[in-house]
Amino acid sequence: MPQSEAEMSEDGSFPELYAPPLTLCAIVPAFNESKSVGEVVTSIHTALPSAHILVVDDGSNDDTSAEAKKAGAAVITLPLNLGIGAAVQTGYFYAKRHGFDLAVQIDGDGQHDPHECRLLIEPIVNHRADLVVGSRWLGRGEYEAPTGRRLGMRILSKIVGWRTKQNLTDTTSGFRAVGRKGIELFARSYPSDFPEVETLVLAKQCGLRIEEVPVRMVQRRHGRSSIAGLRSSYYMLRVVVALLIDTLDPKEVS
Repeated sequence: MPQSEAEMSEDGSFPELYAPPLTLCAIVPAFNESKSVGEVVTSIHTALPSAHILVVDDGSNDDTSAEAKKAGAAVITLPLNLGIGAAVQTGYFYAKRHGFDLAVQIDGDGQHDPHECRLLIEPIVNHRADLVVGSRWLGRGEYEAPTGRRLGMRILSKIVGWRTKQNLTDTTSGFRAVGRKGIELFARSYPSDFPEVETLVLAKQCGLRIEEVPVRMVQRRHGRSSIAGLRSSYYMLRVVVALLIDTLDPKEVS
């Protein structure tokens, strides 16, 4: 049966999508996610039994590292809170150094369902894409964002579409997968602050093929988004300026 038509096994996994010799690293950036990260790691083990799970603890001041280790993940603990970009790039550097063929990003707050990873992995395994983004807005699930944030997402999608010449609906999604090209690129260069949007432009400039797939997401189970309130306005301003003035130079990462 073709890989794109693979069906879920009894334990909810899809090992045929990345069976040896392909290897998969699940990168879980986490900051003060002790209440959810253990459950996230356990869910990844169930959904992706052959995956190597790495939790990057971004300088948490709670028991995030301990809970991740207890659940069976490898853990890198950063000495202080460096931000999501540094945490995710640490994961990509780890994946490159250990020679993984595929990497998936899964947030440590429980918003992403690891069983949906099959949808992200399949286009890469079947050589259609180098970077696959899980979109909340392509008709699956009932995820809802506040009106202001959803408007901001639409504005960013328009700008990214203009920069990449590709229609992308969920440019802020951190639920994504990459192949070897993406691992190597993001290990070398990854925006430090609110990177999800900027990495799409960077990837396109560096010749990576990008695809979106519909996924289900849920509201975070614990804590508060890092871009809530006034910080969301800063997010919009920061990213829009970066996109408009073309600060992402592929020559710097070649």
